[in-house]
Amino acid sequence: MRRADRLFQIVQLIRGRRLTTAAHLAQRLEVSPRTVYRDIADLQHQGVPIEGEAGVGYRLGAGFELPPLMFSHDEAKALVASVRMAQAWQDPALAQAAEVALGKILSVLPTAARVAAQSMAVYAPPMGLAPAVQLTLHTLREAVQARRRLQVLYHDVNEQSSQRTLRPLGCFYWGKVWTLAAWCETRHDFRSFRLDRMAQLELREGAGGTFRDEPGKTLADFLRAVVPASAQAKWSNDAASVVTKGTH
Repeated sequence: MRRADRLFQIVQLIRGRRLTTAAHLAQRLEVSPRTVYRDIADLQHQGVPIEGEAGVGYRLGAGFELPPLMFSHDEAKALVASVRMAQAWQDPALAQAAEVALGKILSVLPTAARVAAQSMAVYAPPMGLAPAVQLTLHTLREAVQARRRLQVLYHDVNEQSSQRTLRPLGCFYWGKVWTLAAWCETRHDFRSFRLDRMAQLELREGAGGTFRDEPGKTLADFLRAVVPASAQAKWSNDAASVVTKGTH
């Protein structure tokens, strides 16, 4: 990768996250952290308002914009394939939003790139989530965003039922199965719950209906607890992959 392209990618990666570490940038760009530090310093010297410091993380200052991006044929194809798969395994509201967003992207592509993307021979038949699970996923992802406590009746793999009060932290897709990562106030520990085993899902109301992140009870803490140290550098702060510890 040319250095000019790498500098551009650094700005793009930082712009897309709340806080981006040099380790994450180095892993994504396949360079050393020292190279990242040098590139960040050069960008700052050129007037790009990158805030932060080594060992903490970086973010882009408010008001900084780049011109609209164009996509290569392969990138456009990847977007189409991703949206098609997501539509089968997301709740309807998010699937519809993804389709609208994709339409906006395709509308500004050159004709050749748009045609190549739309003719992508990758499909996801509409045999995804059951309607009840779709509704649960919609409720849970909004609860995660709003930091809303949940009251859940849960049936485990042995058909044992239990009432749980949860702090929802993130929804994880396993390929056919979704789970919720949560801090369980009933068990005082992290747990994962299959969405298709949840019943009587209720959002807590009143003063105790919301929660704030507390040390030891956050999504980052959950990931550190379940992901081997050797693999943690591959995980981003705001996205999650497959997690197994505590799944019922």
